Amino acid sequence: MVNFTQRSWLQWLTLFGWIAIGTIIRFINLDAKPPWSDEFATLVFSLGNSFRTVPLDRAIALDTLLQPLQPRPSASFGDVFHNLMTESTHPPVYFLLNHLWLQLFPPDEGLVSLWAARAFSAILGVAAIPAIFGLCWLAFRSRLVGQIAAAMMAVSPYGIYQAQEPRHYTLAILIIIASLACLVVATRCLENRKPIPIWLVFTWVGINTLGIAVHYFFTLTLCAEAIVLLAVVWKQFKIHNSQFPESTVRAGFGRRFIDISVNMLAKLAPTTSRLIAVAAGTTAGGLIWLPFLQSIPDNQMTDWIYRGNPFGSILESTARFLAWMISMLWLLPVEGVSQPIALVCGVIIVAFLFWTLPILISGWKIQLWRSRSRSGTQVVGGFVLVAIALFSIVTYALGADLSIASRYHFVYFPALIAIVSAALAICWDSNRLVQHTELNWTPRQQLRLKFLQTRGKVAVVLIWLLGLLGALTVVFNFGYQKIERPDRLVPIMQQGSQNPILIATAHYTRAQVRELMTLGWQFKHLYGSQVNSPLFLLAQHDRSSNRSVETLYKTIAELPKPLDLWVVNFTSARHDLEEGNNQICVPDSQRRAKVNGYRAKLFHCQ
Repeated sequence: MVNFTQRSWLQWLTLFGWIAIGTIIRFINLDAKPPWSDEFATLVFSLGNSFRTVPLDRAIALDTLLQPLQPRPSASFGDVFHNLMTESTHPPVYFLLNHLWLQLFPPDEGLVSLWAARAFSAILGVAAIPAIFGLCWLAFRSRLVGQIAAAMMAVSPYGIYQAQEPRHYTLAILIIIASLACLVVATRCLENRKPIPIWLVFTWVGINTLGIAVHYFFTLTLCAEAIVLLAVVWKQFKIHNSQFPESTVRAGFGRRFIDISVNMLAKLAPTTSRLIAVAAGTTAGGLIWLPFLQSIPDNQMTDWIYRGNPFGSILESTARFLAWMISMLWLLPVEGVSQPIALVCGVIIVAFLFWTLPILISGWKIQLWRSRSRSGTQVVGGFVLVAIALFSIVTYALGADLSIASRYHFVYFPALIAIVSAALAICWDSNRLVQHTELNWTPRQQLRLKFLQTRGKVAVVLIWLLGLLGALTVVFNFGYQKIERPDRLVPIMQQGSQNPILIATAHYTRAQVRELMTLGWQFKHLYGSQVNSPLFLLAQHDRSSNRSVETLYKTIAELPKPLDLWVVNFTSARHDLEEGNNQICVPDSQRRAKVNGYRAKLFHCQ
């Protein structure tokens, strides 16, 4: 850190340093981890291709399975839009931008470049560093808060994880930062009883409309912002009420209420009318996508989020919520290490959290006491609290467990970084603040400042260093590992099979095509042409019959023997084969390690 009272060029030099650190970290091992199934969705749709070209109910070669990953020079925006709207549940903006980006890079062994796809997301993740600096400078009127926020964003483990996947979340984070900046300006206009500038109305509507077109969960951001704005309006109403003439107060309740309301609306009308215009414009922009939401062809694609009972595992889901929030600040190796090491790291993280909380609470209280930063602290902090409350309502009231997937918590991620940085800025600057006796600190405030003085800059540096360790934990794959680990399963398959391989799974939705693609991609990049490529089977599942198992047996009968059959996430076939209902294939007797994302079993067919 530096003395932030120095000349402005040092401010920009420091910010450039955080950008450089964030860039280096985000590009370390960028394509080292194999892609998981959701990344394949981004790749295929961004190319303007479709999963429907992959044949079902027959054995197919590796090249046929991976054909949707081959770039087509003739693919257009129309192809991207059509395939996405008919096969996916996502809006198109990120995929259209990614389509243009991928055209700048040559294919990698005939397939789309994974590095290029992830680089686009990584660049957007880097852009969040100066963006959060600007938001905090605006919201808290402090370049110090902005610098600390940029530093925290540069090394945020959660931010690194999102940036190293070719998904739309980093673009959504940027748009959320922009929308929050508009929220800050709007609340100041409300507090000062000034009309919101026309340029802000159009800018905010454009940002919000774009956000919805990037990810539908952006609507949670809008809901949180709306609640914060309503709270600010109500606060202004109460302030005006307290200033109303006593003669009116002595009047009847009905007359008093009417007089206050009319007077208040008259004073706030220029501002509230433009807020209504923002709300109307944003709603109109969001309604564009309503027909596409209603025409989503296969709602089984999102069924997984409704599985289970959040109330039945309330402790587990709450723990996940806390884990995702903590990982936005710091993380230690908890995956890919022995259980004792993971346990020790978990204890350290929890202990560090309890050590940090008093610092944050004291910092927030002082920011709320300061007139300069009170409004920004209330708005950004209120947004975080409301967003978390909305996530809890969706999870526990609507039964859609948003705690399952960390990626969805991008909604409040930048605001959490901002509000934490606001508290840390007070800790960093506590020595100077204590010496400013003209600020007339109360005894209670002085106690808070003296407590922060004992922690000082060392505490801020320690918190940042733990964040840096968390960033390295992610890039070296000791945290935020992929949900599916084909890099572990494919070597097991290759080592356990002496004969030609058939990999079979049941086809429920296009998600199963992507799951097989993860294995096919790994076979191609791990072994290339050194080994005979396996065959793959997607057997259509029918709930009213045993069709998928019958398709598997028919395919096995048509293939030459001996054959090694791997059933992957194919429970009905596995049970049927283990019960001996097919005399051709017998289960392998060797016990193998479990692999994340796959339930695999080997059978030998003679």
